[in-house]
Amino acid sequence: MYNDEQNLYHYTYRKDGSESAPRTENHAAPQEPIHPQSAGPQGPVQEMKPVKKNRMGLKITVLALCCALLGGGVGGGVVYGISGSGSNSSINVSNRAATQVAIKTVDGKTEMTDAEVYAANVNSVVSINVTGTSGTNFFGQEVQTASSGSGFVLTADGYIVTNYHVVKDANTVKVTMYNGDTYDAQYVGGDEDYDIAVIKVDATDLQPVTLGDSDTLNVGDHVLAIGNPLGELTFSMSEGIASSVNRAINVDGTPFNMIQVTASINPGNSGGPLLNSYGEVIGIVSAKYSSYASESVEGLGFAIPINDVVAMIEDIMTNGYVTNKPYLAITGGTMTSQMAAQYRYDVDSGVFVYSVEEGGAADKAGLKMGDVIIKVDDTDITSMEDLTAVKKQYSAGDTATFTIYREGQETTVEVTWDSVPADQQTNQQEATSSSDQNSQYDGSYNPFEDFFRYFYGGGYSGSSAHEAA
Repeated sequence: MYNDEQNLYHYTYRKDGSESAPRTENHAAPQEPIHPQSAGPQGPVQEMKPVKKNRMGLKITVLALCCALLGGGVGGGVVYGISGSGSNSSINVSNRAATQVAIKTVDGKTEMTDAEVYAANVNSVVSINVTGTSGTNFFGQEVQTASSGSGFVLTADGYIVTNYHVVKDANTVKVTMYNGDTYDAQYVGGDEDYDIAVIKVDATDLQPVTLGDSDTLNVGDHVLAIGNPLGELTFSMSEGIASSVNRAINVDGTPFNMIQVTASINPGNSGGPLLNSYGEVIGIVSAKYSSYASESVEGLGFAIPINDVVAMIEDIMTNGYVTNKPYLAITGGTMTSQMAAQYRYDVDSGVFVYSVEEGGAADKAGLKMGDVIIKVDDTDITSMEDLTAVKKQYSAGDTATFTIYREGQETTVEVTWDSVPADQQTNQQEATSSSDQNSQYDGSYNPFEDFFRYFYGGGYSGSSAHEAA
């Protein structure tokens, strides 16, 4: 406790504020304590604790000042390093000039980089936008549709190749070039079985592609696709390898021989060119698997080998349709085990012949209603799809040996393929579309009964489940 006496402060540890008498060197007895009552008036008495010096705050303050000075020095050093020429903290910036891609001429001899292939062909690729109608709505009004695809310029005077499914049933077809020029296109002709079509724009001096030899493509070869994925990402290029050069696949019930590729293929790419590393077109991009048997898949793109269709494309340009397309001149359907059991046939697969056109190839060869085609040359036929696929191996005028089942026995006949008449082109496509809608037999209708009603006098109903061949 501090006591104020004659303006002097004295420290005492006693609670009552009294001080002990000063001790002498010989430890004399303490003097009588001075009582406050005899000391006269005093100031207020306050209880205090010993005061200790707090050095922690000082340490923190010193530390903060050191950090501030150090941070300022480092910051100044960084700024100096960036602006100065001799510091190790400088940022390296390349001064390399942009690479100039030379536009080379596709000559079939010069291998190119991907960028050079793109530069050499992008002006030959087109974006195709189509409008059409698809049935009617609840109120009987036609439903307007719009779709997009790709294509490539085949001749300088405006012939363009694409997929048949891109322009099928189109009311209007518009073509956009890489430089932004837009043209109204006219449908020249196409073939659904091969999914090819030719359209024409009124233009001159267009840049055509150079066709290559798809038979020289090997598994593992580098390939590129240019097109318009999703109809919006125009003139995009994707790259990959050829996974297979002779892959048989089925697209909406139609068999195709395809080049399988790993290049990214998406809706809108259909009809665009598949290119090799020499810049040559070796295929027409046509299909993509996104799922199979409820499984998601990736890296499965397909293109039609250009060698398989180049003669047909030229035929379409000249005649509007494929004149040498093989034609058997029958109406047939897939034979099933249910049909065989019900009507006591010994074969439960093949193509059942419902009718034979008079004077056609089948009629000349001796095929009859009720025959079942089970083989063409060395190829087994188990369904109508098999017969459609094997037809693609022949042209009009070729001869093939047919093995057929008739009245409990197998026999062979020689068939010389006819060509599809011009007036049959549209009818055949319509028949194929109708048969696709009835391709899954559910037991509610048995087309085999039509034959027996006709054969035994019941009359023929002419159901759309039959398919021309």
